Amino acid sequence: MLSQKLAKDAISLLALKHPEDVFIIKEDLKKTVKLWELSHDALQNGNDSLGLPKQNSKEVIAKFKVLNPIFDSIKDASKSIITKIENVPPLPLDSYVSDIEKVRNHEGDFLIQMDAIVNQYDKEAEEKVAWLGKLELLLMALTLLILLGEFIYIFWPAAKSVRYTLKELLAAEGKAKKMAFDADELSKEKEKSIQELSALTRAMDDTLLFARILPNGALVHMGNKFSHLFSFSKFNDSALFWNVLSTNEHEQEAIENIISKHKKTGWQGEVKATTKKGDDVWLEMAVIPFSTTDEKSELLIIASEITERKVAQLEIDRLTEKSFEEKMSQQKIISSKIIENQEKEQNRIAKDVHDGIGQMLTGLKYNLESIDMKDVKKATSKIEHLKELTSNIIKGVRTATFNLTPPELTDHGIVPALTKLTQELARLTGKEIVLFNKTDFNQRMESLAEINIYRIVQEAVNNAIKYAESSHIIVSLSHSAKILSIVIDDNGKGFNPDKIKHVKTGDGGMGMTFMKERIKYIDGRLFITSEESKGTRITLNVPLNN
Repeated sequence: MLSQKLAKDAISLLALKHPEDVFIIKEDLKKTVKLWELSHDALQNGNDSLGLPKQNSKEVIAKFKVLNPIFDSIKDASKSIITKIENVPPLPLDSYVSDIEKVRNHEGDFLIQMDAIVNQYDKEAEEKVAWLGKLELLLMALTLLILLGEFIYIFWPAAKSVRYTLKELLAAEGKAKKMAFDADELSKEKEKSIQELSALTRAMDDTLLFARILPNGALVHMGNKFSHLFSFSKFNDSALFWNVLSTNEHEQEAIENIISKHKKTGWQGEVKATTKKGDDVWLEMAVIPFSTTDEKSELLIIASEITERKVAQLEIDRLTEKSFEEKMSQQKIISSKIIENQEKEQNRIAKDVHDGIGQMLTGLKYNLESIDMKDVKKATSKIEHLKELTSNIIKGVRTATFNLTPPELTDHGIVPALTKLTQELARLTGKEIVLFNKTDFNQRMESLAEINIYRIVQEAVNNAIKYAESSHIIVSLSHSAKILSIVIDDNGKGFNPDKIKHVKTGDGGMGMTFMKERIKYIDGRLFITSEESKGTRITLNVPLNN
């Protein structure tokens, strides 16, 4: 295009009607030569501003070598015309007619060579596109192969393992029934019961920060989760509990004083610890005294890590001292209520473990040790009792685990967890509690979003059961592309929402305050509609991050 424009400007000099137009054509010719020269060089050597790479094939370079002499002839002739026009005084038209003819004669050859280069570029582009197509097919095949490999080596073995585990459990149940009729299997059943007891102990070790110590602080046993948190080796039999929890002398003395002072009465509160790596750890810890079957006193330690909550609390305190005193004081009241509620829940769990599971485990151990292999009839009766006691222990552990965090929530998501919640509460309370998934929602969400949604629904349903005296509760789920909506309806006695005005100062309605704090944390919205004697509707809308 530029070569044709240059030739047109040069030829137009021969047909001028007004002599002063020669300067206008000269300026246009000058700009065209400059741009043409820049573009021609960029095609060969690359130019970032024009977006042209320097990578040309050997064929293109060879064609440019043929083209360059023609280009130089046209360029030199054009510059000669410009120079003669700019001469003072300007040279007559006859002086650059030969240059105009040179431009016109070489312009056709230039276009022919340039077409050949363009065709070569097009051919190379088609070859690259074809190569990229083959590469895309190869990558797709590789991806499918990797996915197939994951299915074969990960998901399929996991499914086989689950089926195998279920098969083993059913086989174990069959052996337990047969044991009542076969005295020769008593020793095997006793060993099996001990293994089940060991499995229960391992479950507690892996799910709780759990430890047993003597009144002098010597460790008897520390759970796996506790040991992992503080990098404790279980082969160290002579370790003191406070030395394991902290490398700081002041913290060790504080924990030692707590143990020494409350080893007979028990204690619950917060303690600060320091790991061997130097990380600060805050624990919500309960100290529970109990006696083993041989009348030896021990202390049961049950704790939960609250480092993030404590750090956040300390940060709130720091901000309260500097600014926003009124706002932060209100938030501190809410936080204290939340902490108080969590402390009550921790006390309840510790009491359930000590009074329920702990006593049953002690009874199970005592009964196992008292089995007389010679008295088959009495041993059979005791085994029946052991089976019932083991079943109660399993139910107790399942209930405690379900109250902490249901496994369905972490393994399968919010819908299976809510399904399990409504079914369990309906079974335990005898009320009609039903879940409707109107749009078949089955997406997974972020773990924090799922646990907060679960706690809000749990709080709403429990309020309907405890305070509203409802007989029917319906939990409905529906979703769109961007919003998940959950509605909890009950037919209870209802209330007047206008009467609950001071939730932010802790004067009442803490259950609703907790729900509002949780929904705010996950950027959702909560709506409460209620009327006395006409039931309550609680709606929460949560954004879906697709």
